[in-house]
Amino acid sequence: MRKIAFLFFSIIAITFISCNSSNDDSPDPTNSRTYEDLELDFSAINFTTGNNDISLESLVNSTYNFRVILPDIDMTNNKRPLIITLHGAAGGDPNAHKTTACYAEPGFEALDAIIISPNGGTLQWPELYNQQMVLTLINLASQFLPVDTSKIVVNGYSNGGNGAWFFAETQPSLFSAGIPMASSYNTFNTNGVPRKINVPLYVIHGENDELFPLEQTQEWVTATKDAGSDVTLEVAPGLTHNFPCDYVPYLKNAAAWLQNDVW
Repeated sequence: MRKIAFLFFSIIAITFISCNSSNDDSPDPTNSRTYEDLELDFSAINFTTGNNDISLESLVNSTYNFRVILPDIDMTNNKRPLIITLHGAAGGDPNAHKTTACYAEPGFEALDAIIISPNGGTLQWPELYNQQMVLTLINLASQFLPVDTSKIVVNGYSNGGNGAWFFAETQPSLFSAGIPMASSYNTFNTNGVPRKINVPLYVIHGENDELFPLEQTQEWVTATKDAGSDVTLEVAPGLTHNFPCDYVPYLKNAAAWLQNDVW
């Protein structure tokens, strides 16, 4: 059922992209490549322990650039959690997905998880092309790597934190938890009614975040909690927005929360 739903989503995404050819960042959809081609290419990757930086031709004449990190453990009959970590900014840095040593690797170290860090290019994470990429990589990893599909988590910092909120809210059957960091995500509907998010969230925010003020995030967290969401907010004393590596201790707390309260 997951694969059928994924293929339906892919068709919608490709249709949307083809209708937006004025956007220079949109790939050309005129391609005969199939999902089976993606499966074949992904299955042929020789993954090794540690960092694997991959470029994979997608379905729409573009390339998915992403990092896969495999823990240094025996994964024979030992399925692992999967962490999707979304980088901040959307400036098109070709190496943005390679910044995992800053906080994701040390922060999730205790979980012995598989970590996937995709490159979102110049697009925001909720844009359909990036949605398709993230869901594609999860689907492929679940097929060809030892992933415990009951323990898939979305994490991100800044713009990636906004993406973590978004994916947690819109894909509750896929993600077991979301961990947004230094984020700004409006939890109110257009009519002013707060929305309930059906995935538990551990929200990390710096006390002195100068880009996304703490008070605003606190308001949105309180609103969605009042609507029935399961949200933990941890404020990082003294921390600002532009030093994500300083947030490692708080991400370690979130990893402990996953083990003790979510799984």
